[in-house]
Amino acid sequence: MTTVIENNSQKSDRLEVGTPLLEVKDLHVEFHTRDGIAKAVNGVNYSVAAGETLAVLGESGSGKSVTAQTIMGILDMPPGKVTQGQILYRGQDMLTMGNEERRKIRGQKIAMIFQDALSALNPVLSVGYQLGEMFRVHQGASKKEAKEKAIELMDRVRIPAARQRVNDYPHQFSGGMRQRIMIAMALSLQPDLIIADEPTTALDVTVQAQVMDLLAELQAEYNMGLILITHDLGVVADVADKIAVMYAGRIVETAPVHELYANPAHPYTKGLLRSIPRLDQKGQDLYAIKGLPPNLLKVPAGCAFNPRCEIATDLCRTEIPALHHVTDKDGKELTGRRSACHLWKETLHG
Repeated sequence: MTTVIENNSQKSDRLEVGTPLLEVKDLHVEFHTRDGIAKAVNGVNYSVAAGETLAVLGESGSGKSVTAQTIMGILDMPPGKVTQGQILYRGQDMLTMGNEERRKIRGQKIAMIFQDALSALNPVLSVGYQLGEMFRVHQGASKKEAKEKAIELMDRVRIPAARQRVNDYPHQFSGGMRQRIMIAMALSLQPDLIIADEPTTALDVTVQAQVMDLLAELQAEYNMGLILITHDLGVVADVADKIAVMYAGRIVETAPVHELYANPAHPYTKGLLRSIPRLDQKGQDLYAIKGLPPNLLKVPAGCAFNPRCEIATDLCRTEIPALHHVTDKDGKELTGRRSACHLWKETLHG
C-alpha cells in the first residue's frame, strides 16, 4: 500500500491550478572571466503556474541550467553575477530577499532535481540518512521519525524493498533508482515547484519513460508546478504544457507544446525537431544543424543563430530580433506563441 506523506500546513497554502507560481522577468546573468564577460543569460522571461509543466529546451550552453541555478540561489557568485531582472515567487522578488528568507523557500517551496544523481548524492551517507535530513533540518523530526519518512518516500517513488534498502548507499542503486531517490528528496517537503535539470540524462529509454511518468504522476497528485530542463525534445512531448526554447542565453520561441511540435516559428526550433530520429526515415541520414553554438564571449552581431541559419538575411546579421507575438495567416494572435526571428512568418507559414 502506498503511503502519501502529508503536510497540512503546506496543503492549505496550495494555489489553484493556473495561478502563477514563478515568474522570471528580464533576467540577465554574466560570468566575469579572464578572457572577458560571458553573457550566459540575456533577458530571459518565462513563468510557470500551479499544476503546469514548462519545458525549457536548448543545446548545452544555451543558459537553461544557469537560469535554474539563479532561481534556486545556488549560482556561484563570483564569477556569476545577476545584473538585471526579477525572479518572482508568489509575487515576491527572491533576488531582493535576505539569505535566511530565501533559504526557507529553497527546498521547502522550490526544489531541484539535478542531472547527475551519483554526484548530487553524498557517497558516504546512506540514502535513508540523506532523505531523512530534510525532515530533521526543516521539521525538527527525530532520527526515528526521519527514517520512517524516508522509507515512505522511497515507497512513494517505487523503490522496491524500501525498508530493507533504506540503509544502502548511493553506489548500491542503479542509475534509474538513484534518480528516483533524487525525486523523493525533492518531493520530501511537498514544494510548490520542482525544477528538474536533465532528470533523464544517461538513463536508457525505458527508464527515461518511467522517470517522466513518475514525475507527471506526482505533479498531478500534489498540484505542483514543474520546470523541465532538457535538450531532448522527445522527452517532453507527452508531459509538457508549454515550451520555451533557448539559444545563446535568450528565449527564441515560446509555444504550447503541441503547437510547437506541429508548426515551429523559429528556424532553430525547426532544426531541433528535424534532428529527432523518425520511424518513417529509416535508412536516411539524420539531420543535424550545421555549426556550433556561439562563444558567449563573442556572440555574433544580430541574431545569434544567424551563422547556422539556412534562411538568414542581411537583417538577421545586423539587428537582434525582438520576441514577436506570432499570428496566424489572418493576422490573429496565437495565444502563448512568440518567436525571436525576423523571418518568423516565413518559418511558420512558409
